[in-house]
Formats: sequence, C-alpha cells, structure tokens
Amino acid sequence: TKNAKEASMKERNLLEKLVDVSPGMEIWWDSSPVIFNNWCKKLLDKADVADREILQAQFDRMYDPSSPETQLFRGVTTNPPLSLQAIQDDIPLWEKKAQEIIADNPGIDTESLFWKLYLSVVKLGSDLYLPLFEKSGYTEGFLSGQTDPRSVFDKDAMIKQALEIAAINPNVMIKVPGSKEGYEVIEFLTSKGIATNNTLTFVLPQLVDCAESVKRGLETAKKNNVDLSKWRSVITHMESRYGDLGGLRDFAAEKNIELSDMDVRFAELAIFKKAYKYLLDNKLQSKMLSCSLRIGPVVDGVTRIPHLEEKAGCATVVTCPPTFIDQIINFEEQDKIVFEKDRILKDIPKDVMDKLMQVPYFEKAYAVDGYTRDEYNTHPALQRTAAQFSKATEEMVSFADGCLKNA
Repeated sequence: TKNAKEASMKERNLLEKLVDVSPGMEIWWDSSPVIFNNWCKKLLDKADVADREILQAQFDRMYDPSSPETQLFRGVTTNPPLSLQAIQDDIPLWEKKAQEIIADNPGIDTESLFWKLYLSVVKLGSDLYLPLFEKSGYTEGFLSGQTDPRSVFDKDAMIKQALEIAAINPNVMIKVPGSKEGYEVIEFLTSKGIATNNTLTFVLPQLVDCAESVKRGLETAKKNNVDLSKWRSVITHMESRYGDLGGLRDFAAEKNIELSDMDVRFAELAIFKKAYKYLLDNKLQSKMLSCSLRIGPVVDGVTRIPHLEEKAGCATVVTCPPTFIDQIINFEEQDKIVFEKDRILKDIPKDVMDKLMQVPYFEKAYAVDGYTRDEYNTHPALQRTAAQFSKATEEMVSFADGCLKNA
C-alpha cells in the first residue's frame, strides 16, 4: 500500500547501515558517474511527494562534490554496457562529442572513433571522482575503465588498451578480465604501478590467481623502484553471474540435486567468503570487490538480501548499479534486515555446503586449485559474460558508425 511504502522510506538506507557495521567497507557506484544526476532526477520524479526530501538527502550523501571525503560512494566501476548507457542517457551530448573527434581526426575510422568516445566517457567520469582521489591520499576515488571485451583472449591488445586508458587520469584503474591472458596483463600492469580491477571472475582459483599475480607484479615493481603511491588492486567476484548466468542449478540437476534460490546465493557467498579469508590469511594487498548482487530470496515470508547480509563486517568493496540502489532505497521490508557485526566470518550452513559439494561445478569452483589457468577461458559464466559485454561494445561501435555517416 501507499502508506506502507511511505513508511518504508528510511532516513538512512540499508547500504549506509551496512557500512556502519563494516569497517573498511566501500560502496561504489556501478555505472558511469555521468548519469548520476539524471538518475536522481528520475527517481525523485517517480517518488511519493512525502518521500522526496529524504530521497534528496540520501542522494546528497551518495555523491557530494563539496565534501567528497564524507560521501557514501568511494569509487566507481564501469564497463562497456555501462558506458553505452551513459551515451544513451544523453545522445545529443555524445553525438556532438563524436563530431568534435571527427573534426579533429580527419579520415578517422569507425573503430577508432568508438575507442576515442569510450575514452571520453572514462575521462568525464573519472574527472568527477578526482577530488575524492586527492582528498583520500590516492586510496579512494578510483574509476574502473575496462579493456575491450572483444580482446579478452588477446594479451597484447589488452596491454595496449590498458596503457591508453591508464593515461587518461591518475585515478583510472584498469578492468582486466579473468581469462588466462588477463592474469598475465594484471601482473604486467601491477609491475608498472598501474591500478587494476580483475573482472569476469567467478571461481576461487581465479580470485586466488589474481591475488598471487598482483603479489608477483608488486615484487617486480619494488625491485625496479616503481612509484606505487597511486596503485591499488581490487578483485571482482561476479556473484549472481556465477550462480544464475553460469547455470549452477542446471549442473546440480544433472546430479539429481535440487537447489533452492537460497542455496544458489549461499554457493556464491561461500566462494566470496573463502577468497576474502584467503587474502586476509596470506596478507595479500588486493581487496575483494563484490558485484552482480540480487535482492531475495523470500525465506519464511521475509525477503532476505543475503548478498548484503552475509557481508556485514567485511572490509570489501560493494559496487551497486543504479537499479539495485533504487530497489534498496525503496525496499519495503527494511526493518526486517538487521546487519550482524562480523557476519562475514560465519560459515555457510553445513547442510547447504554438503549438498553443494556434491555438484562438481561448485566443488571445482570452491577449491583453490579447482581450475588451471587454461580452463578459465572455457568457464560458462566467463564465456556468457564476455559475449554480453562484446555485444554492448558492438552497439557502441554502431553508434560511432552512425555518427561517422552523419559527419
């Protein structure tokens, strides 16, 4: 009902409450910062009049150029689909930008125009977070710019792209996929003092491989006296992409095991928790980043948010797309979600783990040495995500192509 909905809009949202009990946790905006103001406006327009003041105050706390050190958002993740959204959010602006690039680069081809447009999206977004980067002593305020998803298996192409992206702004970190070739790129970039975010990562062997690749890269950097003052490493775990997109339920069904929605969420969280503990136990300098989060399932008549609840107390990055933040702000059962301090260190229920360990797709994903590097490239979640990202990239290329034809 309308009244229940009005009553549900809290002064402080669940993300703010989660940070309260989680020292070292950072909430990041999972989209281009370029769309933030437009997104706020759309949410305010559809909100009940009674809620607008609370909502505006929450937006002001999320991103605050006048006091970046106190704002909720501590960084940004972008990727080609998100950069495409930034362009679609203001097509006239980007058509104008494309025409400027064409005028400055006579004879430019479609692919080169696409790439320059992409770099412009990264530049505009990272500019907005430079004040936080500087205020935090270069530890926060990073924006992730991704290498071309169509180059996921091409080491040399990714290195070339990474160096171009890194040159845009000192607070740009490079998003590199968890392919076999990607880990070679991450080690190389780390050795040069360039910040990285490992994406397209779903299974424990990838997460551990990234942390160990970074460790080797750091050793090389230190040997060569490379400046590491603006360096950082985050390792993304794409949670629901492992469970849902990767097809965990189907693999379980092959063994006549039926997994509930909660079992699937627990499987994703089991991998995340084990990786988090591995980094702590081995004193590794990378930080886990949790993305691809979902609300639900309903348990005993209450909608749970295990992707957030199980991370209470976790010094991790949690990156949230606008759609997820909208759901969290307008979540009607907020009072029923109570974040337990140090929940991150609690094991997944034993009966659930016993069931999951009978599914080879999970068992392999949960073992430190479950996959060899050569096997990452064949993982269904990696292949499907890379295909989705490549498709969005192609849409951006066709936007560039249209601009070129109209020049």
